[in-house]
Amino acid sequence: MSQLAKVFTRASTGMDAPLVTIEVHISGGLPSFAIVGLPEGAVKESKDRVRSALMNSKFKFPNQRITVSLAPANLPKHGGRYDLPIALGVLIASAQIKPNINIEQFEFYGELGLDGLLHTTEGLLPAVIEAYKSKHNLVIPYDDYGQCALVEKAQVFPAKHLLQVCAFLTGMGELEKPAVQTNIKAKYHNDFLQVKGQYHAKRALEIAASGGHNLLLRGTPGSGKTMLAERLPSIMPPLSTEKALERAAIYSITNKPLEPSQLHVRPFRSPHHSSSAVALVGGGSNPKPGEISLAHEGVLFLDELPEFPRHVLEALRQPLESGEVNVSRAQQQVTFPANFQLIAAMNPCPCGYYGDGTSKCHCTEDQISRYQKKISGPLLDRIDMVLEVPPLPKKVLLSQQSDSAESSETIRLRVLDCYNRQLKRQGKLNDQLSTDEIDNLIVLNADNKQLLENVIDRLHLSARAYHRILKVARTIADLDHADSVEQQHLIEAIGYRRHNG
Repeated sequence: MSQLAKVFTRASTGMDAPLVTIEVHISGGLPSFAIVGLPEGAVKESKDRVRSALMNSKFKFPNQRITVSLAPANLPKHGGRYDLPIALGVLIASAQIKPNINIEQFEFYGELGLDGLLHTTEGLLPAVIEAYKSKHNLVIPYDDYGQCALVEKAQVFPAKHLLQVCAFLTGMGELEKPAVQTNIKAKYHNDFLQVKGQYHAKRALEIAASGGHNLLLRGTPGSGKTMLAERLPSIMPPLSTEKALERAAIYSITNKPLEPSQLHVRPFRSPHHSSSAVALVGGGSNPKPGEISLAHEGVLFLDELPEFPRHVLEALRQPLESGEVNVSRAQQQVTFPANFQLIAAMNPCPCGYYGDGTSKCHCTEDQISRYQKKISGPLLDRIDMVLEVPPLPKKVLLSQQSDSAESSETIRLRVLDCYNRQLKRQGKLNDQLSTDEIDNLIVLNADNKQLLENVIDRLHLSARAYHRILKVARTIADLDHADSVEQQHLIEAIGYRRHNG
C-alpha cells in the first residue's frame, strides 16, 4: 500500500525564498531512496543523513521504494535545509507519526546530524520574511532562533532535535522559545571625538552622510583618511526596521548573522585591494552577495583606490547608478540590493608624499600621472565630492582634544534633521534625485546659472558631474535649513568637485 506525504519549506535563491513542496511517496518494489527536482550535491546526500537520523532516533527506516520530489522541479535546490522536511515526510508517509495540527500551515528547515540533532542553516531570514507574509508558522534549528526572531511578528518555533519536532507535531510536547532581546540600542565603536583637527574633512563627511553622496579622500600617508572614513557610520541616521531586516537578510544569506546591537547601525565594509570582481559585486555558481551588497544602506570604503585592479573598479559603475546588482548564471539569475555609499581614499602619488611641502617625494611627473590615471574618468564622474586631507600639524597632533570638538552624536543629530527634511520634501535622499526632479527642486537665479556655466567650461564637466554639483549644493542648503540653493551653497559644492573635474 503506497502512501504520500506533503511538507513545505523554501529554497534560497538570492534574496528570494520561493516555496518548495516536498512530496514523499513510499511504495512497493525494491528498496531505494530517490530525490528528484534539481538537487545539488548536499541535497542528494540528504538521503544518508536522513536514514541515520531516523534510525538513531529509534524510528524505522522503510525498507521500500522511497521517492522524494522537490517541487517546483525546475528550481535548483542547494544546502542541507531540506533534511528536516524530508525526514518528516518519510515519517508521515510511513505512518510512524500522525500530526494533530494542520501541517500545511507550517514550514520546516534544518540540517540533520546523524544523531538527529538539528544544525544551523544559512540564509533562513529571507524564508522567515516570506513565510510571515504567507501567514505560515516555521520550525527551525534552535541555534538559528536569534536571527529569525528579528521578524518579531513571525511565528517561529525552535527545536534542537528531530524527536522534539515529532513530539510537537503529535501534541506530545512543546517547542520553547528562548528569550531574545531585539530592541537593543545601537552601539558605535568609533567616534569623531577621537579625531583631532581635520575640521574641513569632518564638514565634508557630514555633507556626504546627510545626502548619501560618494566621497574621495586624497592625502599623504598618515593624514587620517582611513580614520575619518571609519567614523562615517557613527554620524549616519540609524536604519529603519524595514531596512535593517533587509540588511540582516543579506548577512543571513552569507552566513554572517548580525548582533542585535548592530542591527540598526549602518554597515561599513572595507575590502582589501586584492579583492576580485566576484568578491566585490557577488557571484559564484550558487550566487552569493558581494561586498557592495554587504554594504547595502551603508558605506563601502575602498582604501588605496588606485591599487584595485581597473576591471574590478569598473564593475562598480552600474551598481552605483542603479542601487542593485544583477548576477546572471547558466541556471539562475538573481538580483541583490546594493544601495551603498562609496567612500574611497588614495595617495597623491606612488610614494604618497607629492605636494606635502617637503622633499620626500621623488616621483616623476610621468609616474604621478600614470598612478592617478589608474582610476577611470567614468568612475570619477560618479564621485560627488573630492577632498584633500592635509597632514596634521605637529602642534595639533601633540595637543589635547579641544573642548570645541564635536562628538558623533552631536553631528548625527544635524545629519538626521537634514535627512528628514529630504524625506519630507521628496521621499528620498538628494543623491537619488532624477534629472527631472533636480530641475523641479533646484531653481537657480541668473547669477548662479552664470556661475555654473563658467565652471562647466573651465572644469570640462559632464552632464552627470553638473547634476552631482547641484545635488551636493541642495544637501548643503538643507543643512543650513535654506529653502532654496544660494550662491554660497553652490560655491562650496563646486569646491568639492574642482579636484576631479
